[in-house]
Amino acid sequence: MKPMLPSLTFDLPVHPDWLYEVKYDGFRALLEWSSSGIELISRNERTLLPQFPEIKEFLLKHEEQFKPFLPLHLDGELVILENTHKANFSMLQVRGRLKTERKIREQSLKSPCRLMVFDVLMIAGKPLHSLVFQKRKKELVNLFQKLGLSLEADPYNEQLLQLVQAHVEFDPLWEKVVLSDGEGIIAKHKNSLWEEGKRSLQWLKYKNWKYVSCFINAYDKTNGYFYVSVFKENKSYPIGQVLFGFTPEEKQALAHTIKQNMIREEGQVMIVEPAICIEVKYLELYENQLREPHFDRFRFDLDPASCTYDRFIFAQKNLPEDLDITHPDKPLWENLAIRKADYILYLREISPYMLPFLRDRLLTVIRYPHGMFGEAFYQKNCPEYAPEFVQTHSEEGIDFIVCNNLKTLVWLGNQLAIEFHIPFQTIHSKGPSEIVFDLDPPSKEHFQLAIKAALLIKEVLDQLNLFGFIKTSGNKGLQIYLPLPEGEFTYDDTRLFTSFMAEYLISKDPDSFTIERMKKKRGNRLYVDYVQHSEGKTIVAPYSMRGNEHAGVATPLYWEEVNDKLVLRSFNMENALNRVRNQGDPFSNYFQTKAIQPFGPVLQVLKKETAKKG
Repeated sequence: MKPMLPSLTFDLPVHPDWLYEVKYDGFRALLEWSSSGIELISRNERTLLPQFPEIKEFLLKHEEQFKPFLPLHLDGELVILENTHKANFSMLQVRGRLKTERKIREQSLKSPCRLMVFDVLMIAGKPLHSLVFQKRKKELVNLFQKLGLSLEADPYNEQLLQLVQAHVEFDPLWEKVVLSDGEGIIAKHKNSLWEEGKRSLQWLKYKNWKYVSCFINAYDKTNGYFYVSVFKENKSYPIGQVLFGFTPEEKQALAHTIKQNMIREEGQVMIVEPAICIEVKYLELYENQLREPHFDRFRFDLDPASCTYDRFIFAQKNLPEDLDITHPDKPLWENLAIRKADYILYLREISPYMLPFLRDRLLTVIRYPHGMFGEAFYQKNCPEYAPEFVQTHSEEGIDFIVCNNLKTLVWLGNQLAIEFHIPFQTIHSKGPSEIVFDLDPPSKEHFQLAIKAALLIKEVLDQLNLFGFIKTSGNKGLQIYLPLPEGEFTYDDTRLFTSFMAEYLISKDPDSFTIERMKKKRGNRLYVDYVQHSEGKTIVAPYSMRGNEHAGVATPLYWEEVNDKLVLRSFNMENALNRVRNQGDPFSNYFQTKAIQPFGPVLQVLKKETAKKG
């Protein structure tokens, strides 16, 4: 059976009665499970199971759950899931080319593929082709619920069959796809039928194109391809070949111009000096070549010298086109090879994980206009020269920046805002949105005190059934977060809890912890600053960098990492990104936890105890 296929569109597919799904970049696959066994068939009608045995193993492991629903036919995309909205096609290609059973087995265990299921064609032997898409989707969601499978895409969930949700609104989903550097969106009419082997206009694929300004340096007479390059370190750097997107007239005129101006021929390829600049849209860079390149427009306004590798890399990461990144080669740290371009790319890569914590918060940044080579300063007021897209919110006479999108984050990065500090509530909150314990030892040599305090607090949280999240401060301490439901508690309420925890720590180990505010009286004890958690105070945001010598990052941790082996200097810019890619985000469930945090009952007990003492 050949799958139904979507049609490519370059127009925004926003229409009434349409639904929207994440488009994952992988191998299209039809799963058929009947009495004769399990089959996973590609769009070219080849079996995929020998190459991807983990899918069958997962299904057989859960065979008892699936039995009531057999025979079962599902339609999906076989992927290596990189994040919730993006699959890694190049890794999948490598996996698909493996030959030996041993290597296939190794990779299936090390980096298992997932089948992202977006449609159901048969349940318990009953064909569902005649149902419209919206009803099939409802059947699919019900199936996942009855099987006890998660309804959310998650690259770190061991569930190898995952659901692709349908969304009513295009814009919020598109924003997440762009943030996550995903491939695009599939738009489907809610009343569309599943038609075997048909490329339908009822299903439209809208891709997350990247754009690169480049110059033409060669033309192949045999196949009509134009070779394009950018300048890297003042040398021509090839990035691929372009054939599609030109009108016949454009292609003819371009070929004629190259023929007239060529400097030499190499076989059937005519070479020219860099002169003609064009803009090319493409999906990604794969094996150092543009994938699915299409000519977009001529750039007669550009000089070839402005078509640089740095600009190419920025565009590849979907950085806003109209933001001019100034001085990308500027070094920021004295003993570390971190340029301004590297920092901007860090912000771009970490933005899906960092932006949710900046959203609707009054932002205070610490700017380092000369990197670590000069003076830094705090900035609360939005500068007059800020572009119009930078949102602000006035509070107590200060016009604070509110960083709700990637464009503002990158603009701040270009201003060399290195540290991002946020209050404990949003601009919409009436009280604290979370409780945060800032465990700041007297020096980095006493970091073990922060670990000791964190583990003692974790014991109490576990006993009270409270959910806590922990991160490094990026400097010399640790910070524990308790997300709270919005608008339910006051700072007076949370002060009861923070002061209780401070007293508890001191009662457990008075030689290690203190609430003494005068530094000279603390000795080498860790100061438990429960007063810091109050309105108007700030804390460094998760994934913010710090202006210290090791380029530290306020890095979310898993609780099992909090032990004597924890080394703070290892949580830097490079490692923060690698952790998210390889281990996921320890704060991924942070906002979902707000609704189920059982802080109310704990607070009632504390109020009763306080009343007794009073």
